[in-house]
Amino acid sequence: MKVLLINPPRENLIESILPAVIEESRGFSPPLGLLYVAAHARKFTRHQIEFLDAEAEELTYPELKERIRGIDPEVVGITAMTFTLIDALKVARLVKEIKQDIRVVLGGPHPHIYPEETVSIPEVDFVILGEGERVFTELINTIDNIEGLQKIKGVVWKDNGRVINNGAAEPIADLNSLLFPARELSDVRCYGSVLARASRCTTMITSRGCPFRCRFCARPHLGKEFRCRSAENVLGEFEECLRMGIREFLIYDDTFTGDRNRVIDICEQILGRGLKFYWDIRAHVNSVDKEMLKKLKQAGCERIHYGVESGNPDILLSMRKGTTIERARQAFRLTREAGIETLAYFMIGSPGENIATVRQSIALARELKPGYVHFSILMPFPATELYRDGLENEIIKEDCWQEFARSPRKDFLPPVWEENLSRQELVRLLKKAYRDFYRSPAYILRRLLRVRSLGELWRQLRAGLRIQRLE
Repeated sequence: MKVLLINPPRENLIESILPAVIEESRGFSPPLGLLYVAAHARKFTRHQIEFLDAEAEELTYPELKERIRGIDPEVVGITAMTFTLIDALKVARLVKEIKQDIRVVLGGPHPHIYPEETVSIPEVDFVILGEGERVFTELINTIDNIEGLQKIKGVVWKDNGRVINNGAAEPIADLNSLLFPARELSDVRCYGSVLARASRCTTMITSRGCPFRCRFCARPHLGKEFRCRSAENVLGEFEECLRMGIREFLIYDDTFTGDRNRVIDICEQILGRGLKFYWDIRAHVNSVDKEMLKKLKQAGCERIHYGVESGNPDILLSMRKGTTIERARQAFRLTREAGIETLAYFMIGSPGENIATVRQSIALARELKPGYVHFSILMPFPATELYRDGLENEIIKEDCWQEFARSPRKDFLPPVWEENLSRQELVRLLKKAYRDFYRSPAYILRRLLRVRSLGELWRQLRAGLRIQRLE
């Protein structure tokens, strides 16, 4: 049986408030979830597993249809986030137009949150709940056996129009038991980053779950329990990627520094094996210290992404960030002293936000002197505590995310927290935040002094042109 896994194009993203000016990637980062699933299915089934990254290859829908027709799969698996749902379903419709008998399977965060709504869409036959590696493999091995399907935890499906939800499988306790993502199925030349020094980059995940409990965040498909791979296992993936010519990594864990001893061990093994590459991590400001940062720098860590979120202490407390502005200052100072660049995330539009608190955030962003800053308007995402609070307090008037899950449409407008500031005011303040930070003469001088190659200069100029359009 031929099984095709597809990362959809991104032509029909539902309207966001304002695109990020500084992208973490140029829109093309390998879809690790699908590549993990592909690796597992290739080893534990006899089926032929194919992979197609329509986003990275910049395929149009007519081109994608012809590629699918040429592969002639019997099962198609598609990844879907809420913001990419329109495109995921458009791919599902293409598949059914080619051959109605092809079974379509959707996985990812959105189907996990809204399984019944998703599987009720006519073009969708199965939904995967939670982590998909083992569940998808079991599904394709049992897809023609009704009795077998009923026993697979983590599958939602339709039997003669009746929705059957088998319940979620337990999270995978031992992440070392997973195979490395099947990057060999993709073209590593397609992936890059506006922040990168190397021409070939990839994302990488070394842990799942997050030990923190921020109100605005939810990873229900991965769970909240922090689980991490061993240093030895992580180094094995680094070495495999290096053999493929990849020289830069964005470690996309929610909090890479959740286990201090593991961080030190990874760094020491990189140094001990004499490996040379660039890498970024994401960390909580509470979870770094001088010794750890020194080790990270020695091991080639180029940049740390910190979620600062706000320059107002009351908002940080309300959002349960579990930190303080002084702790953020300390983390940025220590990171700068270690010689590691920083990227700071800020959100505007949190509960209690007003013009004065937004100005505090802009001022803190400039004070911290990060290499880059990523401003966004807070969106209460489905399954977050913040979204539930918004519905209960009638800041959000209706369960719009569930309605979107039932009837996806491209003109859907995501909710924002319009308690003190309207959507239009938030957009205006977001543009101001970007302009005030990136047009600062001091910032421009710092960036020019750090440019190390013509390629890097070109990427910086592209980012600058996006800022120029913020009028």
